[in-house]
Amino acid sequence: MDRSDARDNSAASWHSRDVAGPGRLLAGIDFGGTKCAVVLGRDTGDILAESRIEDWASGDPERDLAVLVDEVRSIARQTDTRLAEIAALGVSSPGPLDSSTGIVIDAPNLPGWRNFPLRSRLEAELGLPVRVENDANAAALAEWRHGAGQGARSLVFLTMSTGVGAGLIFDGRLYRGAHFEAGEIGHVPVVLDGRACSCGLRGCLEAYVGGAALADRMREDVEQGRAAAILELAGGNPERISARVWAEAVRARDPYALELREDFLDHLAQGLAILIIALDPERIVLGTIIRENPDLFLGEIRARTRARIRPELRDIRIEPAALGARLPAYAALSVAALDGSE
Repeated sequence: MDRSDARDNSAASWHSRDVAGPGRLLAGIDFGGTKCAVVLGRDTGDILAESRIEDWASGDPERDLAVLVDEVRSIARQTDTRLAEIAALGVSSPGPLDSSTGIVIDAPNLPGWRNFPLRSRLEAELGLPVRVENDANAAALAEWRHGAGQGARSLVFLTMSTGVGAGLIFDGRLYRGAHFEAGEIGHVPVVLDGRACSCGLRGCLEAYVGGAALADRMREDVEQGRAAAILELAGGNPERISARVWAEAVRARDPYALELREDFLDHLAQGLAILIIALDPERIVLGTIIRENPDLFLGEIRARTRARIRPELRDIRIEPAALGARLPAYAALSVAALDGSE
């Protein structure tokens, strides 16, 4: 496939440095519905080169696969690296997926990606060992190894981007569950017969704290004549309403945004309390909107969560994620570094 065709309506950025150094050479891919990152690094956590593409997914998994393969080959060429020098390729992918087979079962934000044999196809194209994990698990590994989870034996990483999911690490090992569905905290019911969730159920945590659900809720309120400040911050376009726009309104002390903040904090604290009581982890690491706005949310999240659990559990550390914009690169490399014991 022509490389220019793979990048229609997209933008890529590169940065790289000398690949010489200690540790195994690894490659990684982190992708979602809109963004794709390809990275070359070492199992020490040293990132050597990185590429990012916006608006990469076409709706055709075969075309998308060709873009991924092309990017891995390109990053190798840019750094004068032979593919044979790379010990493994790690992939952080939307789920649900089966990490034992590397099959993406159904990625809602990637049309056409249903029962797609991602691992075997990448191995055939690149001649590399490939390991595949869902993005929440990969992010948990990254924060545990290189970020806010360092030093913990048990950790829960929680993301609240489009949806809500968690990656779980117990006794230094990634926990996936019997059906590879462990960590789907977004679909724990927190309100009886509550708001509709994208999964088809009602009252799920994701329906109250997920980014897409928050945006939908604000649009509903705009139609009812509320949330005027939110609409103004979105440039008068309801389609531009997002959790980030809401955070701006919270920072500006808009009454509607502050009311929604109270609801968000209470439901998230309820979900975290369930996690803590059920799993008793040493540390909870919060990504996305909490990481980006700790001054707006973190103190209250800690207080409201601890008010919902027994005193002997209140020493748990609740921290914002530490890796920031580097999380996709570290997530993909952390998957590549898996040796079967995690």
